[in-house]
Amino acid sequence: MIATTNKIEVQKVEKSRINEVNWSDLGFGKIFADHMCVVEYTDGQWGRPIIKPYGKLEFSPAISSLHYGQAIFEGLKAYKNSDGEVFIFRPEKNAARLNKSAHRLCMPELPEELFMECLAQLTALDSSWVPTGEGESLYIRPHMFATDEYVGVRPSGSYLFVIFSCPVGKYYTGEIKVKIEPAFTRAAKGGTGHAKAAGNYASALYPAKLAQDSGYNQMLWTDAETHQYFEESGTMNVIFKKGNTLFTPALSDSILDGVTRDSVLQVARDWGYNVEERKVSVTEVMEAIEKGELDEAFGAGTAATIAPIRVINYKGVDYTLRPYTEWEFAPKVSAFLDSLKRGREADAHHWNKRIV
Repeated sequence: MIATTNKIEVQKVEKSRINEVNWSDLGFGKIFADHMCVVEYTDGQWGRPIIKPYGKLEFSPAISSLHYGQAIFEGLKAYKNSDGEVFIFRPEKNAARLNKSAHRLCMPELPEELFMECLAQLTALDSSWVPTGEGESLYIRPHMFATDEYVGVRPSGSYLFVIFSCPVGKYYTGEIKVKIEPAFTRAAKGGTGHAKAAGNYASALYPAKLAQDSGYNQMLWTDAETHQYFEESGTMNVIFKKGNTLFTPALSDSILDGVTRDSVLQVARDWGYNVEERKVSVTEVMEAIEKGELDEAFGAGTAATIAPIRVINYKGVDYTLRPYTEWEFAPKVSAFLDSLKRGREADAHHWNKRIV
């Protein structure tokens, strides 16, 4: 259980909005829980956290994050078991990645104990917002952005760290179609691809829209230099299965270190699968599909969890994998992780952190 203190000021809502929620139509990221946590960074130090009613933030149009992109974020989920206990899945990984992103964007790092305490107290206060339906969870969004009122190119001296949460359903429903991107680039060597920077997603919107307009859910990004090797899939990492082997692009400074990716690979090792983290060429995967040797391809991410890829478009041609119902690993690991997060499986790696 995450330890908490009385360092956080708490201002509760006068009346909860929870009774206004249509729990049968949560969608993703459009309904917000009652409270948020805010921490200011000024004069070289973090101030006292405040949990207060969720609402609008007021700031100047001159704040530097709006002009120069000093903005980072994280995403993690809380789940509730049959006894009403609430767990957050591997939050220490998100705390570490937030600081990795902060370092790359010349932003102040947030002490892990502060991150964890804000997260725990906010989630405990809004624990009634954690849904229990199939595929549902409380999605939690910590983020940080620069707040200096200065229109000049330099790191800001002040920042705001905010956490809010929203009850969500599934990000993707059913099997998805993806398109291999042969020209546009998500991230380049030496860039910010390994950081969860807001700008990474902004630059990906246009090519992703082109793919979506053509009937595809997402891209399969390739390396910036040659476009011959897979990287990730925008909202998730990508993992392939052939026989008893799972293989996925090795982490680099252009690929995000996904928490779900890491969890899936660890579970695969626990179950006796061969796991390869290496360069994965487009040619290798497409030849495996053509020969009928690629058993599975799926995305792994906090929002998407496990997203089975049924169709891969390459050079204008759709290549179709076997139906998800015939797959062996992805459905199994998806069900296992869901049960683990809800306290129905033994937590061998101590990934769940109980909040209440």
